[in-house]
Amino acid sequence: MVRYRSLRKISSGLVLLLALPALAIEVPAGTEIHLRLKTKVASNTSKARQPVDAVVISPVVVNGQFAIPAGAPVRGFVRTAKAATKPDERAVLWLDFFELTEGGTPVKITSQVVNVDNARESVDPSGEILGILASESISGQIEKGIGKVAEKYSGLAGILEAAKSGFVGSAEGDIVYDPGVELTVKLTKPVQVNAGSSGIPDLKPIPSEVQLLQLVVKQPFQTMAQKPARPSDMTNLMFVGSEEQLEKAFAAAGWSTAAALSTQSKLETFRAIAELRGYKEAPVSILYLDGNPPDLVFEKQNNTFAQRHHLRIWRRPDTFEGQPVWVCAATHDTGIDFSEQDHTFIHKIDPQIDRERAKVVSDLLVTGQVKSLALVDRPAVPHESQNATGDKLETDGQMAVVIF
Repeated sequence: MVRYRSLRKISSGLVLLLALPALAIEVPAGTEIHLRLKTKVASNTSKARQPVDAVVISPVVVNGQFAIPAGAPVRGFVRTAKAATKPDERAVLWLDFFELTEGGTPVKITSQVVNVDNARESVDPSGEILGILASESISGQIEKGIGKVAEKYSGLAGILEAAKSGFVGSAEGDIVYDPGVELTVKLTKPVQVNAGSSGIPDLKPIPSEVQLLQLVVKQPFQTMAQKPARPSDMTNLMFVGSEEQLEKAFAAAGWSTAAALSTQSKLETFRAIAELRGYKEAPVSILYLDGNPPDLVFEKQNNTFAQRHHLRIWRRPDTFEGQPVWVCAATHDTGIDFSEQDHTFIHKIDPQIDRERAKVVSDLLVTGQVKSLALVDRPAVPHESQNATGDKLETDGQMAVVIF
C-alpha cells in the first residue's frame, strides 16, 4: 500500500497531511496503482471484452506530488476468461485496465495486473491470473489417503480422519472475484497527468497537539497472547470516535466483523483451510492489552483464509476532545502453517507491520469519514520485536491517529 509522502514533521512529534500545489507530472512506468473492483469477474462466467470497472483506493504520489487521486475511476476489460474444466487444468483470468479518469479527464494507460490482494491464485509475469488445482488443497490430498497427508502435516491425522467422512468438500478451481476485491496494477508505460489533489476530503488540523502526543506515548505498545502468555502483536493505530463511528467506517471500507471463537467457527475455519477458500467472518486468536480482550475485531479477506488483513481494537480509559479513545493492533496474515506444538493452524504475518498501518489508514480515508489524521513518534517502542508465534515484527515505532 502506498505510504503518504506528502507529510511534514512538527515540533510536537506529529506528522500531518499537507495539500501540495497542482502541476503536470509524468507517472513513470513501473508505478503501482491499487484498485478495488466494482464489477464481478469470473473465469467460468465472464466473456472476452466484458467491461470491468474499478476505482483507485490509494493516492499515487510521484516526487512528493499527488499524481493520481483516490476515488479515480478506472476502466478495463476481460482479455481472457478460461474455466477449469479438468482436475489438472488451471483456470485463467486476464484483466486489462486501459483508462483512468483524473480531474474529469479520461487518461489512457497501459498496465498489467501484478497482484490480487489476499488471493489464493497467482499472477504470472504477463499479468494472467492463474487458478489453483484441486489437488493442491488439503481436501484434495485427503482423497489420496490420510497417511500421505499426515506425512506433511504430522499431528494432523486425527483431524483429517474426521474430515474424511464428507465434512470437507472439494476445492473449487475457478477464479471468482466479486465487487470489492482489491488488486494492484503496474504501469508498463509512463503516463502524463494533471496532478493536484489526493482525492481525499480535506482533513482538519488537530488543535490539541501536545495533549495528543502525551496521550499516544502513554499507551501500551505490545499485546499479550492467551496461552501461553507471551508478548505478541504491537499496537500501531489509535482511533478517536464512538463505537458506532468505528463500525460504520470499517463497514464502508469493506471490512467484516470477526466471529467469536466457538466449536462451530473452528470447524468452519478448518473447512476453509482444507478447501482453500475464504471465510470472511473467521475468528481470530485472543490477545490481551492491559489484561483485557479486544472490544472490536475486524478483518478483510478475499478467497482464502490463509491471507487476510485483520485488527483488534481495545477501548481505552481515556478521551480526547470529549471522544472515546481506542488502540489497535493491525497485522497482515500472509500464509498459514500447522503448529506441531499446539496441534493447530497458525498464521504467518508480514513482518513490516507499518504497511498494514498504512493499509488501514488508506481504507478509512477513502470512506470520507475521517476528520483528522496524524502520525505520532513513540521513542520507547522497539523497532524490532516478535509476536507470540515467533514471527518477526519491524516498525518505525509510530502510531497513526485517526479522528472520525
